[in-house]
Amino acid sequence: MKETQFELGAAYATKMDAADPLKKYREQFYFPKQKDGRNVLYFVGNSLGLQPKKARAYVDEVLNDWETLAVEGHQVGKHPWYPYHEFLTDSTARLVGAKPLEVVVMNTLTVNLHLMLISFYRPTKKKYKIVIEAGAFPSDQYAVASHAKLHGLDPKETILEWRPRPNETLLNIRDLEELIQAEGDSIALVLLGDVNYRTGQAFPLKEIATLAHTQQIIFGVDLAHGAGNLELQLHDDKVDFAVWCSYKYLNAGPGALGGCFVHERHAEEFSRPRLEGWWGHDKVKRFLMEPEFRPMAGAEGWQLSNPPILPMATLRASMEIFDEVGMANLRRKSELLTHYFEALLKQDEFKLVKILTPSTPKERGCALSLEFGKTGKAVMKKLSEEGVVCDYREPGVLRFAPVPLYNSFQDVFELCEILKKHVK
Repeated sequence: MKETQFELGAAYATKMDAADPLKKYREQFYFPKQKDGRNVLYFVGNSLGLQPKKARAYVDEVLNDWETLAVEGHQVGKHPWYPYHEFLTDSTARLVGAKPLEVVVMNTLTVNLHLMLISFYRPTKKKYKIVIEAGAFPSDQYAVASHAKLHGLDPKETILEWRPRPNETLLNIRDLEELIQAEGDSIALVLLGDVNYRTGQAFPLKEIATLAHTQQIIFGVDLAHGAGNLELQLHDDKVDFAVWCSYKYLNAGPGALGGCFVHERHAEEFSRPRLEGWWGHDKVKRFLMEPEFRPMAGAEGWQLSNPPILPMATLRASMEIFDEVGMANLRRKSELLTHYFEALLKQDEFKLVKILTPSTPKERGCALSLEFGKTGKAVMKKLSEEGVVCDYREPGVLRFAPVPLYNSFQDVFELCEILKKHVK
């Protein structure tokens, strides 16, 4: 990214917001209010996105059809329930850089991860190890350990961690390259979060996929902090599988449905083991109630049950906004907004604060992780009292996500003015 010179006063933030081509989208979301009626300064879209205003109307549409049509709502109405998940397919494919065949909205993230591991972690006596990043989200760690146990393996001997160098926080891609070259004959799977949840470091998926595939290793990705945050190209990058949630940057609500990507080259690998359910069965013959499972080609073949329509309605409301804006435009604003945040944090008042997240735009999303040490929880409490919503991760890290869909330059400026009072 070309170096940008930012002015540090309030007038500059106002000028930037006035020139922002995406500013109107802020008005399409609900903000929680402070006691005086002002919007909170919301910087936690990396944990739970704000509610799109049209989500209620989309949910009401489903409720009204349920009320007036009952079971007939599966086949009639403006958005019939039987094919409802298909209304999300094209927008989901665009979001993650995939073909429609390669994606499906279903389940939640860790459920989808388990389904993928059943199919894609196929250890042999020689090739059985799993590489994850040190400090991966705990659910990913638990999932891979459980699959090692399912195959009668000891997780301590099976799981290899890509670790930071001594006295460093971030991971170095060259160390992963060395690990794969040294252990490639014994590695069956590399599973990484494309953006580390604690540090905010983003990883080069295409480069890692190439490293893995040269050693006949499956490459899977947890996109919990990438979907809706980064401009992804899963098909072209040749990722084997990916899973994600939609309650963070995708604004679909608490506990919302997740998504799944399976690369086209695996679309008709019907001999690959999987857990089977009737919604993954050939939809042309689904209601013939055949005893033998015939999986659909592509990601849909991993579906288990008919989908919950109400959660899909909230996701549809948000995905229509993503389609209208486009990830390229969102990413353009995201880089500028986060770079502005970083520039403000380089003022002398913040010399005691360590930014854990890389400065290079291609190595991060919109969020910055700031290390406060032992004062972290106390600082977060003071920020909350002044209307700032962020989140805390042990030990001593506060995470702030200026989300380009609804955060403004003024939000970032006001945040930093408040932070100045509490970092001394």
